[in-house]
Amino acid sequence: MPVDEFPRYPLLFGPSPVHPLERLTAHLGGAKIWAKREDCNSGLAYGGNKTRKLEYIVPDVLASGADTLVSIGGYQSNHTRQVAAVAAKLGLKARLVQENWVNWPDAVNDKVGNILLSRLMGADVRLDPAGFDIGIRDSWERAMEEVRAAGGIPYGIPAGASEHPLGGLGFANWAREVASQEAELGVHFDTIVVCTVTGSTHAGMIAGFAEQDGPRRVIGIDASATPASARDQVDRIARNTAELSGLERELRDDEITVLEGWAGDRYGIPVRSTLDAIRTSAELEGMIIDPVYEGKSMAGLIDLVRSGEIGADSNVLYAHLGGQPALNAYAGAF
Repeated sequence: MPVDEFPRYPLLFGPSPVHPLERLTAHLGGAKIWAKREDCNSGLAYGGNKTRKLEYIVPDVLASGADTLVSIGGYQSNHTRQVAAVAAKLGLKARLVQENWVNWPDAVNDKVGNILLSRLMGADVRLDPAGFDIGIRDSWERAMEEVRAAGGIPYGIPAGASEHPLGGLGFANWAREVASQEAELGVHFDTIVVCTVTGSTHAGMIAGFAEQDGPRRVIGIDASATPASARDQVDRIARNTAELSGLERELRDDEITVLEGWAGDRYGIPVRSTLDAIRTSAELEGMIIDPVYEGKSMAGLIDLVRSGEIGADSNVLYAHLGGQPALNAYAGAF
């Protein structure tokens, strides 16, 4: 079934804006760089890429009769913050498992930024000492059992909404949105650069762009520090989303690109290139990016343009996924 025929509950302002990054383009001296701003896409708790995914999951939530959204992420999860916002919007409860995915020494890491916003929105936030893993978590499944035991009706949304069967549809629709914006702007983006960790943002893009004609690379910059696992997950979700949305061919292996080299040794820990990319983006464009996701994908974009891997004649669309609230927990890095 085509993406536009799936039920969708509107949570966004509309298409997220696209604009040129003119000073960054001049600074790098190569490809022309644009940004598509998922950080400006919604009025719900600063929005972000997960809000777009949740548009396709909410109809299933409402049909299920659930009274509690149950999800999981790290202490500074953008995803759980957006789940909390959607629960507030729908008048549902939210039970959030916040695991210790990032060994970051800032004393306020579990008190400010995303987790603060989730608490403000009334979510039941539970800290868990478990470390990082992009797979299905026992703690999340236990949380759903606890909701049931208390008489509630849980609806489980896995980390990043990525393992949800509908998790890729939001960014398959993003690809359709890009095509419409290209027609309006009179530009073709031959290269898309996006951060990838749990995979469904990148995977949805791959599936969505596979329906379109014209040369285009979708480059995922790994920020998980487990690139083989990330690529496998992107591959699987992309193929599932393509099948779900009625793509009449198999995805090619060369459509699935996950590049490593900017994540550092561990998820969530900024390295020098991350911090440099954050400062460059802020100083040149006033565009604020974060230390976990966008700082790493921007570092990758900068190096790929400077090295010529992305050619000087390219039009590059950088996907800003909206992780800035986490910056508050990383003040010591700056």
